[in-house]
Amino acid sequence: MRNTAKLTTAVLTAGALTFALSACGSGKDSSSASDYSGPLVVAASPTPHAEILNFVKKNLAKKAGLDLEVKEFQDYIVPNTATEDGSVDANYFQNQPYLDDFNKKRGTHIVPVVTVHLEPLGLYSHKVKSADALKSGATVAVPNDAVNEARALKLLVTNGLITLKAGASSEATPQDIDKNPKGLKFKEVEAAQTARSLDDVDAAVINGNYAISAGLKPATDALVLESAKNNPYGNFLAVKKGNEKDPRVKKLAKLLTSPEVKKFIEDKYAGSVIPSF
Repeated sequence: MRNTAKLTTAVLTAGALTFALSACGSGKDSSSASDYSGPLVVAASPTPHAEILNFVKKNLAKKAGLDLEVKEFQDYIVPNTATEDGSVDANYFQNQPYLDDFNKKRGTHIVPVVTVHLEPLGLYSHKVKSADALKSGATVAVPNDAVNEARALKLLVTNGLITLKAGASSEATPQDIDKNPKGLKFKEVEAAQTARSLDDVDAAVINGNYAISAGLKPATDALVLESAKNNPYGNFLAVKKGNEKDPRVKKLAKLLTSPEVKKFIEDKYAGSVIPSF
């Protein structure tokens, strides 16, 4: 029994040592070859995010030694949940206030890597030519997610259409409106549906990417448009926390903030999308 116990102890000790060495060998250095050897899969909104990524893929990635795969999503939820669960390696579609709200409410761990561009939020209409021309009781569609709805309301505040109650936060809703001289009514819809609602409402506040996808030109078609100055809503490349040092992510971050991408954004979007670097 005593010899058996000694033998068992020796086996367990050797096993523990082997496990410890194996554990040490399974850290970033040894696993990075397998984790980082495949293509970098990035979730993105079709416009302009996927367009910018595809420009990088076709013109810059090969020379930089980056195998890039772009997956397009129409909504603002799946790109983050897919990044969290590892279905994709990164995403490119959102701004910091939206990400902060998403992480808080859903318990995700997504972090920004590099800010690439700004899409000014705008007020659009098929029925009037100016914001002042909106009639009393007009219906305005706004995005229904917390961050973009508050952002939409702030746009209306900036342009004198409403005021918000003191202390209204970055999650303000129509219930936080203080003064509403025109008696505007608000229709809360998914951000992706705001452009499609234009024929059913008097005006709609639309995110830049959805405006462009709908054939609108924010720089010329918006009744009112966000200013780019000191704007906190720049869109960035993001990953699950811990993956910021992925060499593929670093390569993409460098390419997304290159002079070539800046020129592509300026030439293609003519002020409707603005480089943030």
